[in-house]
Amino acid sequence: MNSQTLPRMRIFGLDFTSAPGRRKPLVAVGCSFDGSVLRVEDAEEMANFAGFEKFLRQPGPWVSGLDFPFGQPRSLVAALGWPASWEEYVGEVSQISKEEFERRIKGDMARRPAGSKYRYRLADRRSGSISATMLFRVPVGKMFYQGAPRLLTSGVSVVPCRANGDSRVAVEAYPALVVRRLLGRRSYKSDERKKQNDIQRAAREELIAALSSDAMREAYGFVVEMDGRWRERFVREPSADALDSVLCAVQAAWSYARKDEAWGVPKECDPDEGWILDPALLGG
Repeated sequence: MNSQTLPRMRIFGLDFTSAPGRRKPLVAVGCSFDGSVLRVEDAEEMANFAGFEKFLRQPGPWVSGLDFPFGQPRSLVAALGWPASWEEYVGEVSQISKEEFERRIKGDMARRPAGSKYRYRLADRRSGSISATMLFRVPVGKMFYQGAPRLLTSGVSVVPCRANGDSRVAVEAYPALVVRRLLGRRSYKSDERKKQNDIQRAAREELIAALSSDAMREAYGFVVEMDGRWRERFVREPSADALDSVLCAVQAAWSYARKDEAWGVPKECDPDEGWILDPALLGG
């Protein structure tokens, strides 16, 4: 779509966690997008999932990039005897406890041969991300448990799992893909104080500068603009939660610009597994 004909849209990015709190809240960064510029405008912190549920209920139109797996591998869904469709198996997950969900995932892992304990979605393999079933270290499986059922009950249009025509649209984001494109695999953040250093701070400065560069426009078709106070905040915060939310917004804006092209989801995607929206996943 030509950027001159793209209706201006409210874009959000939200870096997710399975256990939000006052020390590590969910941070939703709000932006405006006109097809050529994604402008950072505001941010909202949510210390609990009630805040996230309220965020999802706010009136549209808007598009939000959320950093957690919306679905699970089809092979896992079949192995656990869950219904095949996204709405049905997420609905079933919503009826069991967190402990029971984790028990079932671990049970499936225990039955699998050594070296292939984890199952992967096609989007996980293409993006180089960890399995959507992971419960340790970066516990994206726990993020799925907390996030996907809330998407289901909110009624938002979930790309590509449930395209229901709602003006509130959620797309799955993975900020690491934006970082790799603009910064390579250099470390730019840490939640552990002892691992936070000036090298990471310098990397954040470089990443922020790259968001407004020709390389950014070439990769995503637009640039990110922000005023000095946002730049200062994103550089200052060593955990980079808010900065990662901006990167989620980048992927949401890229997807919105392709809303007439299946939102950037390739034909080979299994919609019941979900998809990470980024140009890097289009090439196989």
